[in-house]
Amino acid sequence: MTNAQELQEQGVKLFQQKDYEAAARLFQQAQDAYETEGKRDMVGEMQTNLGLVHRVLGEHQQALDMMQSALAIFQELSDPIRVAKVLGNLGGVYAALGDKEQAYNSYRQAADIFDEQGEKKLYGETLIAMGDLQVRDGKIMAGAATYEVGLENLDQLNAGQKVIKGLLGIRNKLTGGGKT
Repeated sequence: MTNAQELQEQGVKLFQQKDYEAAARLFQQAQDAYETEGKRDMVGEMQTNLGLVHRVLGEHQQALDMMQSALAIFQELSDPIRVAKVLGNLGGVYAALGDKEQAYNSYRQAADIFDEQGEKKLYGETLIAMGDLQVRDGKIMAGAATYEVGLENLDQLNAGQKVIKGLLGIRNKLTGGGKT
């Protein structure tokens, strides 16, 4: 295991423990080490991780900058899965910034790529995030429909998702909107 990998793993542990500032320092050190090793894809991974730290800390512009930089790397490397992951994360950043149009656009692009790549779980998770944004934006029926398609693409649902899926099923029976 390289020093960069060790730094990255320590950073992930600290992030999971909610010690975000310490995680950011380690992600930055790992990014520098990966840069020295010439591992451009891992530089992008660390930029994504740094973007996630900034997002959690409410530093949305810094998160946006990091994510856009990572996106450029993954586009340059023609890595569609990582491109889609960053686009999904960008959707959350744009939503936090109040730029709903860019959030929808990022989520839609991510979902389309995940669908094309056969990444059913990531596709479903992205649609759920998009549906949640639509509901919060007052587009209740569209959000419910998007959320429902997202749920259909997940193999394992958490307790809240199971409740929502049950409620959507009841709605479909009442409105005749169920599958025939």
